[in-house]
Amino acid sequence: MSHITVFWTATICVLAAAVTGCSGSATPAPSNSPPHAPAAATPRPPAPLTSAVEARPAAPPGSTIAAPGCGTSPVYNGAAPAWLVAAAGGSNAPTGVPYVMAHPALAGGFLFGHPLRAGHPDNPTNKILWAVRTPRQRDPLVLDAHPLGAPSPHVHYTQPADSGPGEIYPSIIDVPLPGCWVVSLSWATGGATVELDYTAG
Repeated sequence: MSHITVFWTATICVLAAAVTGCSGSATPAPSNSPPHAPAAATPRPPAPLTSAVEARPAAPPGSTIAAPGCGTSPVYNGAAPAWLVAAAGGSNAPTGVPYVMAHPALAGGFLFGHPLRAGHPDNPTNKILWAVRTPRQRDPLVLDAHPLGAPSPHVHYTQPADSGPGEIYPSIIDVPLPGCWVVSLSWATGGATVELDYTAG
């Protein structure tokens, strides 16, 4: 081997020694650590229910579902819950009248005009007797309604606390279009929401 070859071979070894050594590629030392197990997949929470499949409450004891209604507010026939009967005047509460319950269960409505109709129908009118579970304190019931899934059209009603016995508000609630309407109720000591289904007038 020539002196030039020896010189360049030595130089290459010096430059490579810091990384791999002159004799070849370095072999990694075996590891005594056990292999890592694959991470367990984190279970995903169930998808939230949409308005189209949201669970509805069961019918109160002694009642049946008279009509599917809309949203989460079916229409019931039969016995109303004790709190709704008390709020509607006890022995003076309507009987044999279809009713809906708001959510949370702080208000209910007796639908004298069932099925409700869009527009301004008469014979029957869209009469609803609202009963609230907490005191009215002589304040009115404020109702704001809009179609399910749309902010407009919007209707607004205010019903005075001038009827009795019970925590009641007689009303006629007309809307301009058929479909499912979301009705927000508010009074002195509470608030709730109910969905009402209006058919074509």
